[in-house]
Amino acid sequence: MKKLLLEKIRLSHYFFIVFALSVAVVLLAPEVTFTSGALTLFSVNSFLYGFYIAPIISGQKARIEELHKIVRSEANAIFAMVLGLKKLPKDLRNEIQQMFMDYLRASVRERRVSEGEAKYEALITFCLEYKGPEQETIDKLLDKLIANQQNRTNFNMQMTSKVFSNEWVIMLVLFSITLSFVVMLNPGDGIIYQLLSAMLCTGLTMLLVILVKMSTLTHKKAKLIWDPYKKLINSHFYRID
Repeated sequence: MKKLLLEKIRLSHYFFIVFALSVAVVLLAPEVTFTSGALTLFSVNSFLYGFYIAPIISGQKARIEELHKIVRSEANAIFAMVLGLKKLPKDLRNEIQQMFMDYLRASVRERRVSEGEAKYEALITFCLEYKGPEQETIDKLLDKLIANQQNRTNFNMQMTSKVFSNEWVIMLVLFSITLSFVVMLNPGDGIIYQLLSAMLCTGLTMLLVILVKMSTLTHKKAKLIWDPYKKLINSHFYRID
């Protein structure tokens, strides 16, 4: 039901539903003639409502896009690192590839920063402690692992950047105050003014609906972030697309 409401129903359908409800509320609600101070408060609150909603939407979108870029960049780096292992003896190559596979699976399955970090640190530790005839190749791998740490740092920063619940509380407070003013405002005689009030209520409500749908669709898009990792796992490091 939640998926149906938030993803399948078009915004145009929401508009007509909200407009019908708004007309009923405006016609039934008691009307109040506001003083200049109340109208000033209404104007300030309306400005804050419109001003606050844009950064939340743009922030969510930018965060997901940045995560896509980071994961893609790291997948390319891992692909290149594994290709560089082709000349290693089979047993050593398989051991290192398995460590890369554990890291990717931990990142996709757990999606926890600490889980992926532990697997990545195990790779670095292996390279640091390795002593053998393939030292030169392992040292080159270590250099690439360290260079890839920039992707890991950016990934950690983005994963810890979230939309917190207090932002939703602020949005609901501003929305409720603005909508209450519009519903109780006495626009004057005439059905046209009543319809304009209903249209304004519909617009304010649609902003909140759009924010919820954008958040839902953004989280849906976020699931595609891990596709480059999954391609590497499923193809056993043969492809990332």
